[in-house]
Amino acid sequence: MADRCLLYYITDRSQFPGDEGARRHALLAKAAEAARAGVDYIQLREKDLSARELETLARQVVAAVRENSPSTRLLINSRTDVALAAGADGVHLRGDDLSPRQVRAAVRLSAHRPLTTDHFLVAASCHTAADVFHAESEAADFAVFAPVFEKKDASASERKNTAPTGIAALREACRAKIPVLALGGVNVENAASCLNAGAAGIAAIRLFQENKIEDVVRTLRAL
Repeated sequence: MADRCLLYYITDRSQFPGDEGARRHALLAKAAEAARAGVDYIQLREKDLSARELETLARQVVAAVRENSPSTRLLINSRTDVALAAGADGVHLRGDDLSPRQVRAAVRLSAHRPLTTDHFLVAASCHTAADVFHAESEAADFAVFAPVFEKKDASASERKNTAPTGIAALREACRAKIPVLALGGVNVENAASCLNAGAAGIAAIRLFQENKIEDVVRTLRAL
């Protein structure tokens, strides 16, 4: 079990009520709340936005996070170019993205630099232990292993296409030397089983968006 549970809030503004303006406002408020509560990482995961729209929103989230925490790190889903242009702390790679080593090479050549750290974070989405070991070999900073449990309100097609991996698979993945965070159906009731399996922390969307983040952080860090 990790000495300190790492926490990773992944955004999804589509879950907030209201029009687009209201949803973006709610996302910014939630990112600020997560930073104040001591969440370690935030991933801006608004995949429907164009690069220009995403960069604009990313700059706003960067400002909100910086204003509320000196230590919370912001990663952008998939788009290394947007992360660098917006001054984010890193990128979260999907399985079909560039490799972590390719990203680091691109960062070295870029005119942009992260605003608060010399080290550009690279996280990797993983669905098998082999994925995690590969991410480790590619020098990823940490891996997010999913889905561990069945997602809340998952549709029939989602249940068919993304069957939960379970605790045994998570335990195998956690043999890697990089931190592995558990994602997918994780809540305050089952989080302890993930940490006992070797997970360094918890990643989630709804767990943070649907609850007071300060309470979630307090509960998870007490496990």
